Amino acid sequence: MDNTLQFQNSWAIILGGSGGFGFAAAEKLAAHGMNLAVIYREMAAADKIVREKFKALAATNSISVEAYNINALSEDGRNDFLNQFASSGQKNKSVKLLLHAIARGNLKPLTETGDGYGTLTVEDIQLTTYAMSNSLLDWANLLITNNLFTEQARIIGLTSEGAHKYWDGYAAVSMAKASLESLCTYMAVEYSKFGINTNLIQAGITDTFSLRKIPGHDKLIEMAATRNPYGRITQPDDVAKVIYLLCTADAAWINGSVIHVDGGEHCR
Repeated sequence: MDNTLQFQNSWAIILGGSGGFGFAAAEKLAAHGMNLAVIYREMAAADKIVREKFKALAATNSISVEAYNINALSEDGRNDFLNQFASSGQKNKSVKLLLHAIARGNLKPLTETGDGYGTLTVEDIQLTTYAMSNSLLDWANLLITNNLFTEQARIIGLTSEGAHKYWDGYAAVSMAKASLESLCTYMAVEYSKFGINTNLIQAGITDTFSLRKIPGHDKLIEMAATRNPYGRITQPDDVAKVIYLLCTADAAWINGSVIHVDGGEHCR
């Protein structure tokens, strides 16, 4: 089969696909024939722009792209998606990839600093952990229960260096990412009976909309460019290429791994 069409008739479900890593992955997978169901949350004005991007992506690559502006973090949102996905377009859709790229959380310090951010609460931690970790479990089980995964399917999530070191205001996200890494281990083992591989990507510092919400993000970008052996920060397309590679048959024996996609930034 032509590698440009190797994922023809397969689907990727991308949670958080309107920008950043999620949209970069959508572009890369679309170029190889994979159909896309993209879940995101945007206001009306932004939603119109996002849908135009997806429309162009579908036309350029001759694939199907279904855009779902719903709350991926609620049971109603998941059920709405399931009902629409099952009834729209081609029947018996086969999901090759579930990509979790949701970036939603609280960026507050543990103690009052006087900078107007407030302090982190247990509720903040719970919201952030569900958004950036535990929600992946609910989505994975939804697809498994409804027999939507194809053989040799992939589940991929995104973690960060901030799961293991201090970044200002990052405590809740750090806890969520650490939780996600633990969850990946258990999913890799327990979902293997379904023929599903679960892996995480630890991207280098990338100048995305989500990163710019982190206090001191400009310093993170500057430090990353200095640390990186290649003298530049990571780009969303760098990560998208590895997401594509993990979906290929040659990656069938990669399971339960945290893969650094940072040009060696983590080595320094």
